[in-house]
Amino acid sequence: QVQLVESGGGLVQSWGSLRLSCAASGRTFSSYVMGWFRQAPGKEREFVTGISWSGGGTLYADSVKGRFAISRDNAKNTVYLQMNNLKPEDTAVYYCAASRYAVIRIAPNQYDYWGQGTQVTVSS
Repeated sequence: QVQLVESGGGLVQSWGSLRLSCAASGRTFSSYVMGWFRQAPGKEREFVTGISWSGGGTLYADSVKGRFAISRDNAKNTVYLQMNNLKPEDTAVYYCAASRYAVIRIAPNQYDYWGQGTQVTVSS
């Protein structure tokens, strides 16, 4: 069992930056692939980025490539999402999730545990 708690969301102007954190409980955090998803009002939840258990592998959605960076600190049971050059279309609730699959997956139904989400609002 893994419990995830996101933090760091808020209101930011276009071109601004935010850093999200996701703290995990449990001693097996390092064995999970971790992902960040987002969901805007009226839209489906979409994959943003994922990171392998070791941190050596990452995957990004095209819409955030070059602007967002995922990282993890297994000693602190925490995964991070650094978001730069934010755009109004990045506005959404951001969720972190943990997957028991060995490789990074982009489908939400392949993630086993979810946080409660944190709101990110980017004003124009």
